[in-house]
Amino acid sequence: MLHPSYQELIDHINEVNREKNIPEINSRYSVVIAAAKRARSLIDGDYPTVPVKGSRRVLSIAVEEMKEEKIGILTKEAAKETATVGYDDMSVVDFSADIEEEE
Repeated sequence: MLHPSYQELIDHINEVNREKNIPEINSRYSVVIAAAKRARSLIDGDYPTVPVKGSRRVLSIAVEEMKEEKIGILTKEAAKETATVGYDDMSVVDFSADIEEEE
């Protein structure tokens, strides 16, 4: 079971995005793709931005990073204005290319 739930995670991410005047995300797909991309970057050698105790799965680490506001999710609209987004101390997962492929 995913904790926090998808809806709790989406609500939390949108709360942060509203504070930063960034378009909100509105689907589980956004969270799943962002978590998968972050997990892949961890596998490829990026260091986690949250403390890791023991051997945790990279997907759990990615979700924890989203929950702890260590990474942010950009929508297609926000990705066009990356310089003004306001994720100063966060890594950003940009999945806009994936969205364009789906449309």
